[in-house]
Amino acid sequence: MKAAVLKPGRDKAVRNRHHWIFSGAIRDLPDFEPGEILPVRDAGGDLLGHAFFNPRSSIAGRMISFGSEAPEAAVRENLERALALRRTFFDPAVTNALRLVNAEGDGLPGLVADLYDDVLVLQSATLGMDKLKPLVVDTLARALKPRAILERSDLPARREEGLDQVEAVLAGEPVDRVRVLENGVPYWVNLAGGQKTGFYLDQRESRQLVRAHAAGRKVLNMFAYSGSFSVCALLGGAVRADSVDSSAAAMSLAQDNFDLNGLGSESGTFFTADVFEFLREPTLEHDFLILDPPAFAKKRADVVAACRGYKDINRLALKRVRAPGLVLTFSCSHFVDEGLFRQVVFEAAAEAGRRARILQRHRQALDHPVNVYHPETDYLKGFLLYVD
Repeated sequence: MKAAVLKPGRDKAVRNRHHWIFSGAIRDLPDFEPGEILPVRDAGGDLLGHAFFNPRSSIAGRMISFGSEAPEAAVRENLERALALRRTFFDPAVTNALRLVNAEGDGLPGLVADLYDDVLVLQSATLGMDKLKPLVVDTLARALKPRAILERSDLPARREEGLDQVEAVLAGEPVDRVRVLENGVPYWVNLAGGQKTGFYLDQRESRQLVRAHAAGRKVLNMFAYSGSFSVCALLGGAVRADSVDSSAAAMSLAQDNFDLNGLGSESGTFFTADVFEFLREPTLEHDFLILDPPAFAKKRADVVAACRGYKDINRLALKRVRAPGLVLTFSCSHFVDEGLFRQVVFEAAAEAGRRARILQRHRQALDHPVNVYHPETDYLKGFLLYVD
């Protein structure tokens, strides 16, 4: 049987259940169709598992099973295990918007599956996972019986895989918008044209944190998107919560979410503006600032420029916040790890001339598990700062 054979001494990562195989680790590859699943063997011929391969990608292979387990059986089992994990931690009567599959975090490279009430949204980042899509759709449809299954495979990573961007209805009816619950709070989620698959599910615990500490404060929510942090701040007793985003469509969605939660026009203002420029302008005073920017580093080569951006935006926020105040700041750039982000925040505070203390650290929500064998699944980090 044809197989991919690794070079001597280059099998340690796979033996440690890491999913990625780089081209430099491969000794022999047979003729194969891009995206095809192949057995993976070490230089001595021992079977290590199965992976799908794409010669166009810098990550030539991605393991979908280890040892002797059949690849299709492993996909089904990992999907079932992913669903079981979510059932353990989430009550659909309280939270019905959650990530069901977190790619390598759930042993399924390149696959994201998010559930919004009774609508399932899939993202596929790799050719191999595209070819497994019928198996994935069938397994999840049988388990969940959703009203619709949508695909939002509009990820930049698909270009390296030689794939087009895809937005499609895989089953059921088209759905543009859906109402969801998160910790009992309702939100509108735009599934057509929204950011990510529609909502920043990974910030669930952080929204709870804001609700817990917003009482009596004036909040400024930057890169606000759907206004969810602002909603939670007001439900937690904030005096007001103002929202800033460069997208007029995002600010319209945020207004809809205020209306959905019975929050009046006096609760906050929606500013369609560039956050960097907005923070340089004199405006309302705030003593709780939230910074949740998009990933500034999409690849390793972006790290230096990204850190400049993170330092600039945090310096502006730290100069601006009224003392004693809070700044909740995040980075979702995988290539900027927690240690580096902490260094950036330190430099920003020093340049702002403000005294800041870390009260808490934050990471992605429970439905975004980090695979201990695949640390690349850890990407979101944040600090709650006390500024006086």
